[in-house]
Amino acid sequence: MLNMIISEKGGISRQRDFSKGEITIGRVQGNDIILPRGNISKKHARIVERDGKVVVLDLKSTNGTLVNGKRITGPQVVRETDRIQVGDYVIQLSGGRSKEGQKESPPAKKAKSKSVARARKERAAEKIESLDAQPQEISSTEIDSDPVSAPAPAPAPPKPIKKKKRDPKIEEYSALQRDVHARLIEYLDLRRLDLEKLEDDELWDQTERAIRNILLQMEEDKEIEKWVDVESLVKDVINEALGLGPLEDFLADPTISEVMVNHASQIYIERDGKLEQTEKTFSSDHAVMGVIERIVAPIGRRIDESSPMVDARLKDGSRVNAIIPPLALKGPCLTIRKFKKEAMSVEQLVGFGTFTPGMSEFMEMCIQARMNTLVSGGTGSGKTTTLNCLSAFIPASERIVTVEDAAELKLSQEHWVSLESRPPNIEGTGQINIRDLVRNCLRMRPDRIIVGECRGGEALDMLQAMNTGHDGSMTTIHANSPRDALSRLETLVLMAGMDLPVRAIREQIASAMNIIVQQTRFSDGTRKVTQISEVTGLEVDIITLQDIFYFKQEGFDEDNKVKGRYVASGFIPKFYDDLQRRGLPVRMDIFREQ
Repeated sequence: MLNMIISEKGGISRQRDFSKGEITIGRVQGNDIILPRGNISKKHARIVERDGKVVVLDLKSTNGTLVNGKRITGPQVVRETDRIQVGDYVIQLSGGRSKEGQKESPPAKKAKSKSVARARKERAAEKIESLDAQPQEISSTEIDSDPVSAPAPAPAPPKPIKKKKRDPKIEEYSALQRDVHARLIEYLDLRRLDLEKLEDDELWDQTERAIRNILLQMEEDKEIEKWVDVESLVKDVINEALGLGPLEDFLADPTISEVMVNHASQIYIERDGKLEQTEKTFSSDHAVMGVIERIVAPIGRRIDESSPMVDARLKDGSRVNAIIPPLALKGPCLTIRKFKKEAMSVEQLVGFGTFTPGMSEFMEMCIQARMNTLVSGGTGSGKTTTLNCLSAFIPASERIVTVEDAAELKLSQEHWVSLESRPPNIEGTGQINIRDLVRNCLRMRPDRIIVGECRGGEALDMLQAMNTGHDGSMTTIHANSPRDALSRLETLVLMAGMDLPVRAIREQIASAMNIIVQQTRFSDGTRKVTQISEVTGLEVDIITLQDIFYFKQEGFDEDNKVKGRYVASGFIPKFYDDLQRRGLPVRMDIFREQ
């Protein structure tokens, strides 16, 4: 039950009582509280009561919702003393409802059933929810020091996993780096520097000279400890001011495949398929935001509170995803999946053990025979790399059009058109999504269409293209097995908004898809093609599959590496019979390899 007092500036106050726990505020009919003023949006705010707490949320209103004079950017817990401002109106909670966290005292005997740990967690949760600015971390000592009266101690919980202690010098170094960066901005105002009039080399040289002058003065004033490596400090500050900060070293390291910034003081990398935390940090959340903006600005993307997520790419094609507060609670978060400067070849994948020479030969025949191919796998399994390698088998005489969210594919063919989707602009218009581009492909006279990843309604357009003269097209999908890939493809077609019967969708899939390549990332970090299957048709209402090759795992070796071998099922795909009848050279013994 919600009870509140609504006051208009210069007007009278009135009380409104609601028997439900959720209400909306706006200027049009349909809202629980209608405030007919021009500075109030149609759907302006929502107030919700949950578990004895009252939370106010802004519904992307034009003028915003304020609590105690401060505009809120996310869900905000409010109390009776807080003033919620919506346009010219002020709303306050009134009595008559149970106060936050207030409950009747249970009998003394029952009080013992509530453990100390549970009480502490609830109090810690209240503290977290009451924060109205950027999220702050609550230390374990702060939670544990909260006085809670409880009779008998609860059974001892399992010992927490001890976190790796960071070297105090790392924190001191980060503080020094922040100090130098702040002085650099005063010494050489980077924000007002006319970047267009300076070449990159000149800009970096000018900034480096400024940093060295600052450090020279700090050394004279004995503000720098003897253990600090001045050259490393110069490099770190200039990278953070003009480059990608501590990420520069990671991006230059060929052994690192992924970089993950959880927040300013926590960076993980993936090396040889294994995750590890680094000692490198950013000096502040502002520095992380600066790096994100330097990545997305050159390709026309934007990131701010109204659009807090973005997909982008680096100059070398590496894929970037960024998400910032208020969605990322601990600070700006950045994930970079690196791509090699030179596209990987099929021979390299064979060398890595991703598949066998026989499987490579088979896939070459599939591509040249214009079989529609679906590369399936989980996140980070190497789907895009495999798709890129398989595209090398497409004859150079054919016209290829690729469609991607963030351009990653690197084809070797000359006759190749690369299309990339576009997010909405700051007014929320101008978006061009993958589905729009796939439809446009059909008017570009492509021989083959390659969609970087099917994740929505574009799956229907892709199937229709495959069924209407664009044989040999390829795409990827997130799924854990060939059978799951077909089920997910069916779900994505339903997301297109067409009221199609399930059987009609399955007929489309069965006639369009020919080959499914399933890729898996194992616990030891290796990536392997675990199945190559042919879609053989539709029986009753079930799409039938037949494995042609599969990986048979046989445990782990002494180094905890996956052991196993590739096996040919002995099944010969239908199109091979057609190739033989047409007199084309095909090697049949690959289907008997064990």
